Amino acid sequence: MKLHFTRTNGLVDEAIDNLLKTADNVRRPEIVREMILASLKAGQEADESADLKLMNTTLKEMRFTSKVFGPYRKVRKVTVFGSARTSPTEPVYKMAHDFGQTLAKSGYMVITGGGAGIMQAVNEGAGPEHSFGVNIRLPFEQKANPVLEGNPRLITYKYFFNRKVAFLKEADAVALFPGGFGTLDEAMETLTLVQTGKRNPLPLILVDEPNGTYWSKWITFFEDELATHGYISTSDFSLFERVNSVDAAVNRINRFYSRYHSMRYVDGTLVFRLTSELAPHQVQKLRDSFLDILLPNGTIAASCALAEEKEDEDIIHLPRLVVDFNRQDFGRLRSLIDAINEF
Repeated sequence: MKLHFTRTNGLVDEAIDNLLKTADNVRRPEIVREMILASLKAGQEADESADLKLMNTTLKEMRFTSKVFGPYRKVRKVTVFGSARTSPTEPVYKMAHDFGQTLAKSGYMVITGGGAGIMQAVNEGAGPEHSFGVNIRLPFEQKANPVLEGNPRLITYKYFFNRKVAFLKEADAVALFPGGFGTLDEAMETLTLVQTGKRNPLPLILVDEPNGTYWSKWITFFEDELATHGYISTSDFSLFERVNSVDAAVNRINRFYSRYHSMRYVDGTLVFRLTSELAPHQVQKLRDSFLDILLPNGTIAASCALAEEKEDEDIIHLPRLVVDFNRQDFGRLRSLIDAINEF
């Protein structure tokens, strides 16, 4: 029989409902029901076992990711990318170590690729109790560093795309140290997701050593080639910040969360959660300054929690700012967050 996600599957729907009841304590049963149906439909449709193996491994890896990170969802985390080939004798290694240490002292946990070089330095600085490792199985180079070996917060992935989801889904900030193809890939993926609104805004910090030119040359290329030819907008440069010290990197992350807490969309309307209220004249100033990213006749207004946010019990008390955002210019949206924090 042809299966559908609607409740038109007769005995199959009954069997799934009974399975969910038998399994007991299944949260969000309607979502789990669709996952089961998706698996059954894949079993009917897939001709190649490789397709089913990919789906199976992906689901198992993402389930384990959720299990490992779940208990720490209320702790802010910083994902750090950088070269696995950086030697402990290099100054940037010491910077990465100090960055991890300073983050841990500031109440953050760190997420790294779990390997050597910059990753190991950050984990050494933060310590195993403040570290996550999202490792990847490779035929060379990448194995868990000594800080994370045996750590319950170490996950080893078969697929890069699952690993990338974990890096960004669980992060409250991203810091990039110099690195190779992998680091540049992660930098561009993060930028693309934030630029297109597929990932909520977050601090994206490019860390150079003092007098370093790694990221400054990268930015120059953006200016000379991408912006000049109209491939990116001027406002896209607001999506990232370059620094050349550990203190500056941590300060930029702290500043981002000084008043801004988080955001979500409710029926297409953007809702900012804030740690403290804005005065009426401050809200008016935001309206005037960011009219260009509002929908026609849209506004920015102070609010309390919306009815649709009732599940967010731990932050329901926070003041809100409701924004009729046009969902087009996410560089300007990042500037709006900066303006909120500057009051």
